[in-house]
Amino acid sequence: MRQHRVTLLVAATALAPALLFTTPAFATDSTTTTAASTTATAATATTDTPVDEMSEDDLRVAIARILADEDSGKRVVREANAALDGTVEDMRAFLKTGYRLAQAEDDRVAIVRILGDKNSGKAVVREATKALETNTPEALRAFLETGYRLARAEDDRVAIFRILGDKNSGKAVVREATKALETNTPEALRAFLETGYRLARAEDDRVAVARILADPTISDALRAAAEQAIDGTPEELRYFLEVGQYEVDG
Repeated sequence: MRQHRVTLLVAATALAPALLFTTPAFATDSTTTTAASTTATAATATTDTPVDEMSEDDLRVAIARILADEDSGKRVVREANAALDGTVEDMRAFLKTGYRLAQAEDDRVAIVRILGDKNSGKAVVREATKALETNTPEALRAFLETGYRLARAEDDRVAIFRILGDKNSGKAVVREATKALETNTPEALRAFLETGYRLARAEDDRVAVARILADPTISDALRAAAEQAIDGTPEELRYFLEVGQYEVDG
């Protein structure tokens, strides 16, 4: 039985473009469908055969394709394997209802982890909590497929406005933050916070260090430290401006 499962899994992986079941990535814009309709569609996607009419081999291939999906969670994998080790009726039951319920359990765990992330903002916490309180497979999946991305974008937008409101934000930071807000996609907002902000601040910091170097009255020690910092990493530039320059002259 297990050897047959491995053979089916290898075949299902090779047929990945035609997966019967697909678990969308969390950050997508695809319209959320209910798990029930997904199951019905999946069962007929390539064979036009309802689950109740599928042959044993068809059932095994459908489940193997679920196992081949890298997004399948621990409970889905466990239940899928249990179905393959069971009877034909066990496999039908998994495809008709078990998959949906197992995926909901995995989704619930994923949402709890998001809530436990100290970097999750207010909108993410609000929407994640709402999904858990609704507690249907459809609500949990909808949050992970679209709600999380949109809620995080709301939090990211707030974070960028705070950066713009900081009087210490330099020209490059203001420029890149404004660009992210004008683009106004979840991806652009996140990209600014994850990488753009660091690089823009480094650009402003480099200008600030250059101004220090342009002052003919600074000490030799400060000049040497500034020359070293200006060619450094964003973190080294920031450290020099916040701490290092005062340690030199202190």
